[in-house]
Amino acid sequence: MRARLLLAPVLALSLVSPPVAAAHPHRSNVDLVNPLIGTTGTDPSEYGGMIPSTAPPFAMTRWSPQTRVNYVSRLPYHHDDTAITGFIGTHQPAIWMGDYGYVSGMPGTGDVQVGRSMPFTHADEHASPSRYSVKMSTGVGAELTGTSRVGVLRFTFPADAAPNFVLTATRAGITGGVHVDPARREISGYNPDRQDSKLGPFKAPNFKGYFVATFDTPVTSFGTSTGSALHEGERDRTDAGLGAYVRFPSDTRTVQVRIATSFLSVDQARENLRREAPEQRAFDRVAAQTKAAWSEKLDRVDVEGATPDQLATFYTSMFHALQYPSEMSEYGRYYSAYDDRVHSGVSYTSYSLWDTFRAENAFLTLFAPERIDDMVTSMLHDYREGGWLPMWKNPAETNIMVGTNADSVIAEDIAKGFTGFDRRLAYEAVYKDAMTPPDRDTELRFADREEGTPVEARAGLTTYKQNGWVAADRTAEAASRTLDYAYEDWAVAQVADAVGKPADAEFFLNRSKNYRNLYNPATGFMQARNFDGAWTSGGWTEGNEWVYTFDVMHDVPGLISLMGRDAFVALLDRHFGEGHNNHTNEPSHHIGYLYDYAGQPWKTQAQVRSIAAANYANKPDGLTGNDDCGQMSSWYLLSSIGIYPVTPASDSYAVGSPFFSKVTLRLPGARRPLVVSSPGNSASTPYVSSLSLNGKPVSRPVLTQRDLTGGGVLRFGMSATPSTWGVS
Repeated sequence: MRARLLLAPVLALSLVSPPVAAAHPHRSNVDLVNPLIGTTGTDPSEYGGMIPSTAPPFAMTRWSPQTRVNYVSRLPYHHDDTAITGFIGTHQPAIWMGDYGYVSGMPGTGDVQVGRSMPFTHADEHASPSRYSVKMSTGVGAELTGTSRVGVLRFTFPADAAPNFVLTATRAGITGGVHVDPARREISGYNPDRQDSKLGPFKAPNFKGYFVATFDTPVTSFGTSTGSALHEGERDRTDAGLGAYVRFPSDTRTVQVRIATSFLSVDQARENLRREAPEQRAFDRVAAQTKAAWSEKLDRVDVEGATPDQLATFYTSMFHALQYPSEMSEYGRYYSAYDDRVHSGVSYTSYSLWDTFRAENAFLTLFAPERIDDMVTSMLHDYREGGWLPMWKNPAETNIMVGTNADSVIAEDIAKGFTGFDRRLAYEAVYKDAMTPPDRDTELRFADREEGTPVEARAGLTTYKQNGWVAADRTAEAASRTLDYAYEDWAVAQVADAVGKPADAEFFLNRSKNYRNLYNPATGFMQARNFDGAWTSGGWTEGNEWVYTFDVMHDVPGLISLMGRDAFVALLDRHFGEGHNNHTNEPSHHIGYLYDYAGQPWKTQAQVRSIAAANYANKPDGLTGNDDCGQMSSWYLLSSIGIYPVTPASDSYAVGSPFFSKVTLRLPGARRPLVVSSPGNSASTPYVSSLSLNGKPVSRPVLTQRDLTGGGVLRFGMSATPSTWGVS
């Protein structure tokens, strides 16, 4: 998402290391997670973009150590930093998105100091999904854990250290409010900051991130702060660069702080505290509860035949993929930044749909199916309150990226049998995406992060409907948009068919062939076109013609027919052989699987292994590209069991090459476990020689959702040399 194009090298087949006994029945798979994966890289912003946060799956607020000030393109924690500056309750979902309604705090000793930092080393740091701890050079120790809406922090201090705690409500230029109540041992307030507020039309003037911080230790003195200035004894202040502080008895050795968050009110923050962490000393119980929540998900999968590093990569990928979308509703109510009002119902945010429609949503349909209906219902609430389905919701529409990829997610969820949302309303919403140009469509170019624009939706739809392509001389990123809109038309056709509108389905199926209008037979590549039909350069979103020529996920056979099979395979060979595949950005994620459609599945098997080896590792720089709300991780997870959803808006998966000798999946709602078995799997046997499901041969390199959720044994025969399996 919005990353500079970097070419990822295609490495030799080295993913599968010599196997070790990898099943650990005596421990939780949560213990195998390494939250430090993806916390640094060779570029300041083009790396995994992850933080060692602690909270349950899909939590509203995530708690992280803070080593720097975060904003768009910078997260609150970076592995290269050497000092802790605070502990933050953050809502920043990805490195290229902004935070909103955040709150942070920092322990101190001696004189109260705003902006204090304490050096630390990674040897004194431990991170897991359920707790984070660090011992700083001052002798102060810190531990974090959290529920969905409450962070619990535990600090230890040296003897007679005169401990204090400084809470930061807002930064310079952002006016918030704080109230200190020493009798209740409490600081409450709000932070109205939305770092993405300049993007999109929804200004949400009443938005606030509310908080209540309460302490288990008596408060001896207190005050507020603005900038570095302290206002001793002051209980209330509304200002910019705002904070508050409390001091504890000088002989205090341990302090627990519970910080409840809400987007509704301070009273709701207190209610969230009462529901989720009511006791003063809640740390150990909350940490155990949060670990149990992660165990419920991660212990559904057992991996055998993997090294410790591969196990860490696998379960950390699950940890990443089960964080988003994040909860926005609070016990039956939610604040909507679309219409600036409070509603009854369910809501999620952090919809990075240009990224996550590709594989993250497919992963969730398998591993968190109990969330799917509510996640779609949430998008339909967004449609009612803001007029459109979300593109990139954070927590209102930001107009980031291109295309109306909610269309694909809804079509996929319908294809996979989810029924707990209003399908008629869903069709109304996707139909509007497909047929209604955005306001000022003929006036604006809708450039990347252009401020002051209406909801972007399918920008350039006017010329797309007129010509069959988005005109590059009128709309930015026109070539990518044309291909996206063709795919999304196919997705809308699936929804139309599901709700009994065959004429509409036929119309959108026909229009989904518009990708053909960008194919230039003289060059053998997709190419942008001006309104008059002339070929032109550019027009791509995070890619180029090498990537986007293969961006026809809904009609790969049609693309092969258009190009010719030999030319298609030759271009794929050049794409990988010349280093054009860019796995750090999502448009490349399906390309390795396209050989399946051209009768050469052994090349898919080799490429998938190579891509995984080049882009995933158990180390802080072990993710080459932004994880983008679980998409990078979901590619790895699904690929590791031998599948990938090349056509997301369907119930099908292309077959690749499984990474491990045995994976047992106890999918929620499935009648029985699914055992993905590939005896003899190793670095020297990457090729599939046979495939069977419950003893029945599978001759084509494709599986369905029902094949997976039905359970049983999916058995791969593995080989050191390419075979003829799946060539038909």
